[in-house]
Amino acid sequence: MTPNGPLLALAIGAALVANAPVEEAGEEPEVCAIEMIVLGAGQDAGAPQIGNADDKGPRLLPSSLGVIDRSGGARYLFDASPAITDQLSMLDTIEPPVDGLGIDGVFLTHAHIGHYLGLAFFGFEAANADNVPVFAMPRMAEFLRSHAPWSQLVDYDNIAIREMADQTLVPVSDNFAVSPILMPHRDELSETVGFAILGGLNAALYVPDLDSWDEWEESSGATLEQLIANVDHAFIDATFYADGELVDENGEGRDMSAIPHPRVLGTMDRLQSLSDSERAKVHFIHYNHTNPIRDPGSAESREVSARGFNVARRGDRHCLLVE
Repeated sequence: MTPNGPLLALAIGAALVANAPVEEAGEEPEVCAIEMIVLGAGQDAGAPQIGNADDKGPRLLPSSLGVIDRSGGARYLFDASPAITDQLSMLDTIEPPVDGLGIDGVFLTHAHIGHYLGLAFFGFEAANADNVPVFAMPRMAEFLRSHAPWSQLVDYDNIAIREMADQTLVPVSDNFAVSPILMPHRDELSETVGFAILGGLNAALYVPDLDSWDEWEESSGATLEQLIANVDHAFIDATFYADGELVDENGEGRDMSAIPHPRVLGTMDRLQSLSDSERAKVHFIHYNHTNPIRDPGSAESREVSARGFNVARRGDRHCLLVE
């Protein structure tokens, strides 16, 4: 298959890091040079959500990934959630910062609250950070530059915006690169992207938010199955488990057609014919507080596992490059 679109970006990334170190037979295992950590797996508002203080279910932090590039002495965030303080604390425990915040770049998917509000903590009233690189698509970048309080972060040199382009590789270091992939979603304030994250000869996909895989396929010319085939880990939208999940204040079922995220059940049904190894690449992320996979002990979580898929959990760690 000849790669096109986002698949081409993955192929270019593989070429970029083709000279990554390979462990020789008989050598002692070495450190994980590029490691990815799930810092949060919930929908934007986490759990318990505001107005639901009596929610006794497992706590959720909004979706975010951390990447530690030990070969380059750097750390990166994918999305800056409102829970960035707790999430950065977890990252610090795993790999303490060399200096200051120790954030060498933030890659933003879009301008919905769970994905960028954490930038505020880089500001004068909190960390007063020094030119943290923030990688954003053109509309997202213009939104940050033009609207307070985000514009103050730019004016005070707390952040330094780096614009990206769809399916264009961003070489971050010798062994680490990122490529944004446009996704269909509510784009009131910015575009929405997912990311191909390339470390060594391995790759991950991060798509926490989109309206429909069918809609994306129609615009991109690629398929979800092809994306999964080209990565080692696929973190994909699991906002809702199934229709009928939401109820109103009277306990009546809400019309969920206006919230067109892929349903976990539908995604599993679609991918069920893939091989065991391909299904095992899938990690469901960005699940709402109403989604029963929030509870690792639920019947729905057990079904996800039984069908060969995974639920992303805060603290999960995946090595992309061993040196």
